[in-house]
Amino acid sequence: MKKIDKLILKSFLGPFFLTFVVVVFILLTQTLIKYFDEFVGKDLGFAVFSELIFYFSLTTTPVALPLAMLLSTLICFGNLGEHYELTAIKSSGISLIRVLFPIFIFAILLTFIAFWFNNTIVPHSNLNAYSLLWDIRQKKPSLDIKEGVFYNGLTGFSIKANKKILGKDGKETLLDVMLYNHQDGNGNNQVILADSAKMYTTFNERYLVLELFSGNSYAVLEPDARKSQKDEFQRDAFKQSKWIISLASFDLTRTKKELFSSSKYMMNVGQLQHVADSVYNDYAVLRKNAPSSASQYYYNHFKPLSAKVDSIQGKWIDSLSSLKLEQYAVQDILTSATSQARNMKSFTQSHVQQIDYTLKESRTFTVEKYKKYTQSVACLIMFLIGAPLGAIIKKGGLGVPVLVSITFFIIFYVFSLLGEKWAREGIVAIPPGVWTANFVLLLCGLFFLRQARNDSRLFEADMYKVAFSRLLEKWKKVFPSKQRKIAKLPQ
Repeated sequence: MKKIDKLILKSFLGPFFLTFVVVVFILLTQTLIKYFDEFVGKDLGFAVFSELIFYFSLTTTPVALPLAMLLSTLICFGNLGEHYELTAIKSSGISLIRVLFPIFIFAILLTFIAFWFNNTIVPHSNLNAYSLLWDIRQKKPSLDIKEGVFYNGLTGFSIKANKKILGKDGKETLLDVMLYNHQDGNGNNQVILADSAKMYTTFNERYLVLELFSGNSYAVLEPDARKSQKDEFQRDAFKQSKWIISLASFDLTRTKKELFSSSKYMMNVGQLQHVADSVYNDYAVLRKNAPSSASQYYYNHFKPLSAKVDSIQGKWIDSLSSLKLEQYAVQDILTSATSQARNMKSFTQSHVQQIDYTLKESRTFTVEKYKKYTQSVACLIMFLIGAPLGAIIKKGGLGVPVLVSITFFIIFYVFSLLGEKWAREGIVAIPPGVWTANFVLLLCGLFFLRQARNDSRLFEADMYKVAFSRLLEKWKKVFPSKQRKIAKLPQ
């Protein structure tokens, strides 16, 4: 490796890893904010959050790599141009293409690594992340009894306290307590009223201890214990009563990950292709069987006349004149035809919807398969945009590069969403729709590369002033003013 290659790689690798970490952090923050409401008040603990952040970091990596490549190349070649290092390299007879060569090799390697990562690691990280997120959603919020409001989070109990005080020993004191016991499943047949209560956890927060003081317990007697037709109640007074309630329902229970493996985000390229082909075969079978399924609604039209029909016709025949249809027969025919037409319409609509849904589902899995390729190739395309633009702009730091990177990333994101939507809806073929964003940015990259090779001053105001002046001169030659025409007339 020559010294020029070491210089370029040294100038590039530092900004690349730094921008990659920053972009992953930004995307991760955006993802966590999206699901922030799912985490509030559930006392998940550091281990659960660490696991979730780790998996979501892996999930956002395929999106972060192209943006990091674009931003780091802009910073790298912007710094080289701003400090005239790029000018010195060119003046020594080294072309811009040769300067870009080591990072170009790195971009190709990164493209293959990104595809391997997207096809191998990301499905597993998605499976772990979204299965954990599902379990977090199902977890009950942590115990939080509010004053004057019934709390139903405890399994088999409903409790209300009109006032709550936190003691110095860490135990909560509840005043004017009402506790309904629903453990027997007989409704509100047992209620406990107490002047005060202390609440705390024990056995490594596995159980909740509720100590009630100075109260009464009211319960409806069971039917077999009644001695009359009137409802009988039982009241027990107590000075102190202790209830131990299990908090197992507040634990984070993990669902089997295999239940989530059918999602398109948890599959690699081979699995996506297999599912897409299977669903498309179902679509072909549905479409093939559509005429035979609908033929049952047309059977009566080809049914031969039967004895019953002959008997009905006998009622229609007037012995003194031509055939006349009785009113009840006409009404019966119209009702039958209307019912049959409605059934046919309902069947056709549902069958067409099922066929369209199956075809769209097949397209969805195919689009997801192509996305693994497009996100990987985007790393190489972002290099073709960022490196020439950095050489043209000649501005390092984070100001201009960040602005330019955001602009092109938005363009890439918008074209990607638009193309994928059109491909799923069947407006365009799947490969052109999915590859549209990459193709558009590839043309931009080749244009910028051509301009950078010619040392174009694409982003300098003087260039546009000169171009406007030349255009104005040509306009005056083609369309001279009236005063000049008058001046040229002979005297």
